[in-house]
Amino acid sequence: MPYGMIHYNAPGDTFEEFIKYVADTGFDCVEVMIYDVWPRDTEFTEDLAHEAKAILDTHGIFASALTAANDFVQLEAAAIAEQVDRMQKVAQLARILQTDILRTEGGQPKDEVSEDKWAEAIAGCLKACVPFCEDMGMKMAVDNHGVVSNDPKVLMAALSAVDHPLVGSNLDTMNFRWWGNAVEDLPQIYRDIAPYVKHTHMKDGTGVRREYVGAALGEGEIPLVGVVESLVEVGYDGVWCAEWEGKGDKGEGYAACLKWMKENCPG
Repeated sequence: MPYGMIHYNAPGDTFEEFIKYVADTGFDCVEVMIYDVWPRDTEFTEDLAHEAKAILDTHGIFASALTAANDFVQLEAAAIAEQVDRMQKVAQLARILQTDILRTEGGQPKDEVSEDKWAEAIAGCLKACVPFCEDMGMKMAVDNHGVVSNDPKVLMAALSAVDHPLVGSNLDTMNFRWWGNAVEDLPQIYRDIAPYVKHTHMKDGTGVRREYVGAALGEGEIPLVGVVESLVEVGYDGVWCAEWEGKGDKGEGYAACLKWMKENCPG
């Protein structure tokens, strides 16, 4: 079970500098961001994905996932089709990077999709992506992120409605707290989501919304040891991927997270 980190709030001004930090610090893998290989407002091309794969190979690092940056809070057929087409292109890039995990967003609130339809919308988009995922051997790991999929009821309802082995969760350990769940409620939330988890964001901190303060793993209020226990209990065998949102030196922050994972997460 490898130790990784996400290419977010991380050292390095370029992708290669970032990967050099990852290798030098002792990580095994990284979650590549979609904008590393398909920058905003550019035409789709596979060139940057091939360049990124070469950099990863040079430093002996592999890609644990590719961030999709999708928006599945959609009900209109045309909007769903657009999301599916884009996700299939993201999957092409993931295949070049040799990862089978698409770290998938729930999506953003919008006037045309009422809150009581969020789970239905996310599930509909996920189901529409399943055929190409089956063909390409891809998995979708829905992140609990923002104000939509951070609601455990919305996320669990969407995953249950899809009920497919290629569709699961990217468990962000801090985000459920950020959304507003009480610390004492987190262990049960983790136990409920554990069977669906395909990738992780091991993240710590304190507080809700504007009061949120990021921290290195083990230095916040998140019951991280319980997270690990819940995942191990259901047979999770994926990556332990750190995400650090603290203040101070980024390199020191992620190094502290790696140290905690090596001491507390089975390798």
